[in-house]
Order: sequence, then C-alpha cells, then structure tokens
Amino acid sequence: MSTVLPAGPGSLQSNPRLDQWLHFSGDGFVDVLSGKVEIGQGILSALAQIVADELDLPIDRLRMMAANTELSPNEGVTSGSLSIQDSGSALRHACALARAHYLEAAALRLGVPATTLRIDSGNIIAEDGRQTSYWSLVEAGLADLAVTGSYPVKSAADYRWVGRSVPRTDLPERIFGQPCFIHDLELPKMVHGRILRPPSPSATLSSIDVEEARASAGVIKVVRDGSLVGVLADSARNADSAVVKLARHAHWHETESLPDENTLASWLKSQSADSRVVEVKSIADGSSAPEVDRTVRANYSRPFIAHASIAPSCALGRIDGDRLEIWSHSQGIFNLRKDLALALAMEERQIVVRHVAGAGCYGHNGADDVAFDAAWLARAAAGRPVRVQWSRADELAWAPLGPAMAIALEADLDDTGAVVGWRHEVWSNGHSTRPGRAATPALLGSWHQAQAFVPLLAVNVPAAAGGGAERNAIPLYAFPSWQVNNHRVLAMPLRTSALRSLGACANVFAIESFIDELAHATGADPIEFRLRYLHDRRGRAVLDRVVEMSGWRAWHGREGVGHGLGFARYKNSGAYCAVVAEIEVEREVRVSRLVISADVGLVINPDGVANQLEGGAIQATSWTLKEAVRFDRKRVTSDNWESYPILRFSEIPAVLIDLVPSTEASVGAGEASLGPTAAAIANALFDALGVRMRDLPLTAERIAALLLAAN
Repeated sequence: MSTVLPAGPGSLQSNPRLDQWLHFSGDGFVDVLSGKVEIGQGILSALAQIVADELDLPIDRLRMMAANTELSPNEGVTSGSLSIQDSGSALRHACALARAHYLEAAALRLGVPATTLRIDSGNIIAEDGRQTSYWSLVEAGLADLAVTGSYPVKSAADYRWVGRSVPRTDLPERIFGQPCFIHDLELPKMVHGRILRPPSPSATLSSIDVEEARASAGVIKVVRDGSLVGVLADSARNADSAVVKLARHAHWHETESLPDENTLASWLKSQSADSRVVEVKSIADGSSAPEVDRTVRANYSRPFIAHASIAPSCALGRIDGDRLEIWSHSQGIFNLRKDLALALAMEERQIVVRHVAGAGCYGHNGADDVAFDAAWLARAAAGRPVRVQWSRADELAWAPLGPAMAIALEADLDDTGAVVGWRHEVWSNGHSTRPGRAATPALLGSWHQAQAFVPLLAVNVPAAAGGGAERNAIPLYAFPSWQVNNHRVLAMPLRTSALRSLGACANVFAIESFIDELAHATGADPIEFRLRYLHDRRGRAVLDRVVEMSGWRAWHGREGVGHGLGFARYKNSGAYCAVVAEIEVEREVRVSRLVISADVGLVINPDGVANQLEGGAIQATSWTLKEAVRFDRKRVTSDNWESYPILRFSEIPAVLIDLVPSTEASVGAGEASLGPTAAAIANALFDALGVRMRDLPLTAERIAALLLAAN
C-alpha cells in the first residue's frame, strides 16, 4: 500500500536536488543531511525514523549529519515547531525518490521488473534470491535527480519505525558526560577570546586604558574598534582576568534610556506603534446584531523574559586565508552566515558555519552574537582558532529577550450570558530580530564598532508563519463576531526577538484566563462554557480527554488547593493541547501536577513528543511563577540566578501526558503546551484563593498584595 504526498513542502522548493538530502556511501551507510539543527528536541532521531521507514533500513545504517552551510540543504531557521512538518516531509519525498531510483537501477542490473523486487536492510532482492544493494549501486548517482513529490511514500500501515518510542541517538553521550557540546570543543592551537560589554544598552565608550590588560599573564592581544573591545589570551582564566582589568579602566557615556519597570504595561500602551487589524469576523449577512446586555473587560500582561539557558552561549572561529570557519549552536546557520558576511565585509561563499549542539536556546538567544565575537577576534588571531564563551551576566543581560506584552480583552454578553462579540488588543515589541532577514546585520558586536551598523527594530513573523505578537490572538472559539488588533511598539529600549512560542504563550494565557472569568461571571462550568463555543472536532476530543485523565469532575477542592484548565491549538493550525494544572498555595504557589492531552497528528516518536510537551509545560511553569527581567532606568539588573530565578528541579511538578491518536499530518509539539500551561496555573490560582491575577509572573509578593487589596 502507498500514498502520494502532495508536492512542494517549503524545504524542497528551495532544495530540490536529491543529493542535497541523502548520500549513499560505499561503506554501507546513508548520510542524511537535514538543514534543521538539533537543539535538544530530538529532531535528528525522529527524522531518522522517517528515513529508515522510507528506505527500508535499520536506523543504525543512518548517519544523521550535523547541519553545516557547505553540505546541508538551507532550511532556514529551526523554529516554530516546523521541523517534522517541513524537514520530515521533505525527507519522505527524497527517500521515496531514492528508493524508486535504486529499485530501477537494481532491476536493470538483475534483469527483472522493478515491481518484483523487495528491499530488506538496504539489500534489494529478486524473487529468485539474487540480490544487490543500495551501496552496490552507488555509481547510479543521485546528483541529477529532482524531488518533485510524484513518487509514492509508505502508508502508515507499512511503518516499522514511525510511531515507536525509539531511543534518541544523542542521549547516551549527554547522560554519561561525554564531550558533545560546543563548550567541549577544542581545536589545535586554540586561544580564548572575551568581549568587554558596555554597562548599559545606550552606553558608548569615551576612553579606555588597555595597558594593564595587555601586560597581564597569558594575554596575546587586545583589540579595539570603537566601543567594541576584546582580548585574546592563552586560557579562559587569563582572558576573564584581562576583561576585568579592561573594565576597570574603561569610561562610558550612559543615558537613562529604559522605561519604569513598575509601569511596563502602561508604557507599552503609551508608545508609538504600528497598529494593524489582524482579523475581523462580522455577523453573518442577513443576521441581526445581537442585543448586548453587558460588556466584560480585563487587562493582562507579561514582562520581558530571558532565555536563561543553563550554559551561556559559545562559539569558535578560525580564519584560514580568505576563508572563515565558525562553529556555532545557532538555530539558523545560513542566516548567521549571511549576517557575518555583511558585518565583516566578506562574501558568503567565504564563510562556513558548522552546527554544534549547545544548551537549550528556546529561540533567538546569544548564539549568533557570540559567533560574531569569535569571527571578529579570529581576524586578530593570526590563523589560530578562537573560542569565545559568554559569561552568565552576558547571557542574561545582553542576549535578546522575549518581549513584554500587554493585552486587553473585551467580551459582549447577551442576557443569557452568551458571548456575542469579542475584542482582543495586543501591545508588544516585534518578536524577531533574527539574523539573515535584513539589509544590515542583527549581531550585537557589529553595533558597537566605530563604523557601527544600526540596531534593528524587531519585526513580527509573517502571519503565514503564525505571526509574532499576534500569534494565537485569534480565538479558536466560534463566537459570532470578533476583532483582533496588534500594536507593534516602535520604541525598543531593550532588545527583543524570538522566544519559545513568541506571542502565543501570553495570548493564550490571556484568552483562557478570560474564558474562565466569563464562565465564572455567568455561573457556568468552565468546561461546558468552552465546549459551547468549541466546534472543532479534534479540539473537543483533546479537551474531553484531559478532563477524563485529570478526574476533573470528581475534584474536591479545599482552601489553598485548586485546579485550572487551559486549551489552545498552537498557531491555530498546529498541535492541539489542553492542560489541567493542580496547585497548592502556601508561602508561594507550587504546581503539584500537570495533566496534558495533545493531538499532534501522526506521531513519529511518542516518547519524543511527550518530552517536548513536558519540557514546554515545565518552562511555562517557570515563566508563570518566577521569571521576569529586572532593570532600572539604565540597565538590566537581573544578570545572575539570584536576581533572575528559574524553576528548580525540586519544584518540577509531576506531568501526565496522553497523545490522542491521529492519522492527520504531523505537526510540531515543542511550543504547543506553553500557553495552555500558563493559563491553567492562573485559573487554578483563582480556584484556590478566589483572586484573579492577570499579570505574570504569579509571585508570592503579588499574590499577597492582591489578597490584601481584596480584603
């Protein structure tokens, strides 16, 4: 049995040649060249399952190659939960073509019809027992073949690997502490580089005395270009010591350029903005406008959020003649290459970027910036490779931040309590300043040179890719009418860019909190209130399943203990996810259990999907309870774990996950659970204490202030 996939996945449109995806080597292996990078989500293992099925191979015959700009297809940025959807689909097409191509070559060699051949572990076997193999036919070549999508792929009934919880190939070395991260990478004759950061975003260097640093032990060179100052040394310790000495003798001009942290939501709403209507749904033609009995309003907000990777960003750079090599944990190696070429006045063909695994990045963190640092310092290193690792303070204060957001919601109710109108307003900086998308580089160090590039104003991802600040702002519920407006704030005192789920987490937090408020205001059960407006069959199934799994209807609450629900379909086109949070409130909120139901379409690796949903939910728990970038009028002040706390291992809740079976197209799971988790926790807090918190994070201080005001 077989089916034919529709032609034209985005990754194949720009990478149509088969040899961009697969190399059959003479030693019995297939090298698989995805352009998506492994950032801890297990994508290379899942893609291997797809390839193994389509080529009738055991997984141990596949070598999943780390992406690099010399060999890999350009699949843009690994983001948006699109890797299975885009790269997985492209590889299915590529493997279907390769399989058909080698069957035809084998038929010619064996003198039998291709339809009579079968494949077992790469061996192509005729009915009479004669056989050849992929590797014996390597000379048949793949270079001139274009993947059009016209060759049949396997049906789900024929899968051997897809749908199984196959162990991830990258875990053993991580579990047993083997060198596998970019922080472990050492190259011959390597030196260590550090950059002196300004004390604040608006600071410019007035003067500096570099002599003490230059004379320090192990220092090879001090490099300066405008406000960009760096050091090369023979060890990380000596490089760190030299930067401390540089800072001691540096004089900066600073201004108070940041807003008041305590009135952030009001500040967002007061700024000039690029205001646009995201979507309007009007009452159906011929229908009379419903009578509005009352209008309910609420305002929600979230602060700036840091990526807060456990390990700070790191990169290595080496210049050999006119060739620059970069080792980076960037999510977009081709985009990084483009901006490095702009910043360093080089041709893209002169630059090779190789991906090496790093700590979790969750979006656009400091990986691209530190790659520029390594490249810039490599020009002064006389051909020796340069390793640059950021400090914790660099990472928390200088990497791009997830934008602060303010959201205003209004619902018109008729005299029965039904929603007859809905309005959603979002104020936020744009959610992307990723490299490779503008005429000037989006690289921090390039903005501090004497001939400085102008820092980019954050933009929003196009609506076709899910949007940015407005992501998930359009309700999934079937209200009679609505209007959604987005206000992209044009003042950007703190640098913002993509953080996991972009605007979806805040919008779902607001929508699902407001839905609970409306249910409470009208005396309705929050589950039944949702189901009244949720007409999507798959969405209802996910909601019904999480209610059943959590024992929602048998719940017996008590003082200080509550449960709450959150639901969404990520980007309104991806995975469906419903979360029930169970919490206890003593001195602070503790999430004791999260119950998650999701529909991600056809599941490639159930354990991998569960891990992604669990990881997203735990990160959302941290955001919801703890995380907020702190700053004064000049600089970010939350540059360590004490001032920027994240969820500890001892605080992680129990997580129960169920995947609703589906034969629909596969979609990503990595960002689907964040918004529903945030909303579920906030709704559980109301259930436990009877007070509604609309501003994240839900800290003990804020809860105490709200309770005091309520009494």
